This record gives sequence, structure tokens and C-alpha cells, in this order.
Amino acid sequence: MSSANDHPTSQSDFFSHSREQHSLHPDFNEICNALYERELANMAHRGPAQIGLLKRRLAGLPHHVRRIAYYLSNNPTPLGIDSHNGSWQAKQAGTCPGKTVNKEKNIAWFSKYAKHGLVVSVLVKSLNEEHIELDSVDKVQKENHTLHLNKHGWFTLEGDSLEHENSEYELSQMLKPTKTVMQAACCGHSWNHRGKISPRALSLREMLLSMEIDWVNFRLPQK
Repeated sequence: MSSANDHPTSQSDFFSHSREQHSLHPDFNEICNALYERELANMAHRGPAQIGLLKRRLAGLPHHVRRIAYYLSNNPTPLGIDSHNGSWQAKQAGTCPGKTVNKEKNIAWFSKYAKHGLVVSVLVKSLNEEHIELDSVDKVQKENHTLHLNKHGWFTLEGDSLEHENSEYELSQMLKPTKTVMQAACCGHSWNHRGKISPRALSLREMLLSMEIDWVNFRLPQK
């Protein structure tokens, strides 16, 4: 039963737009459905408790889903796509590519290229699992050689986290972007002590960040 708060016009506009795109991109509708189902399930279990914030996220969902689906269906990256799951695909390495960190190279690269809006990757390790997440720079403090990421907080330019960890078994390490590292992050590749495990599903935010990656040099465009 519909309530007075439903928005049938917005919903019909979304599916009308999807039908138009389907004629140009056969995977568009399937990707939209997968992204919609995944994000709604995520909101239901881990969404904001504030009703106002939840409403704003729901209102913006059709725009973000269409944008991601269009980008994936055009696939202008070295990655493949899984239209059924609305995700990127690539061959997974046997071990996590972020395990070895050259801190001198990190300092040299981030000192030169870290700017507001740059998409970077962060190795996240726990007792039972490790994976690489996409994040973005929102502040750089050159005077003390640190930068702040939108989700993971403060890091040194060596890549070491300056945030208090949740337990002695957790670690977050900012990684110098490479094709192997960014590919693993975009595809949700995960590992445990035995090797490869099932990939994790990227959040809508990470999917949007994946669209901002420059796969040639991983830097922001020169102004």
C-alpha cells in the first residue's frame, strides 16, 4: 500500500531512464538492479539512524546508481565487469599486494602528488582477514608531513596511520597507488591466512571513487 510519503514520479523516472539506457548498453539495467539491491540492504542493516539523513541518502540513490551503472557498462578501465553483481572484476593475486610497503617511495610519491580529492588505497588488516579499501584525500598538512583521508583519518606520508586502532589485531596502512593495488581495491579482493577468500562488496561510496581513478598515473589532472 502506498503512503503519502512515496514518490512514484521519481521511481517511474528512474525506470524510464533505465529503459532508455538499455537500448545503448545491454548491461545497464542489470547493473542498476544489483547496485540498488545491494545499497538498500546496506542501508537497512548499517544505514544512518537519523531519519533526515536516511531520507537524503535515499533521495540521492537513483542518481548515484545510474551514474555508476553507466560508467560500468561503458567500462573505460583495465577492469572487467560483473553485471549480475554490479561490480568490477579482475584476476586475484594469491596474496595481498599491499603487504610490502616501501616507505621511502611512499614519502616521495605522496609529497609530490597528494592533493584534495586524490583517490588512494588503504590496506585494512584484522585478525582473520585483510583487504584494500578505496578512500580519498580531504586535507594535506605539508608542515608536519601528514594527510587526512575521508574515512580512515590521519596518516603520515610514509603511509602509517595516526588513528587509534580498535584492537591490537587491526592495522590500516596507506599504500602508494599501483595498478595491482588499485585493481585489488576496486574488485574487493580479500585474503586470510590460507590465501584468497570471497571478495567483499564495495560500498556505493567506493564504487563512486573507483570512477575517479586515473589508470595511467593515478594522479589528479593538472590544472
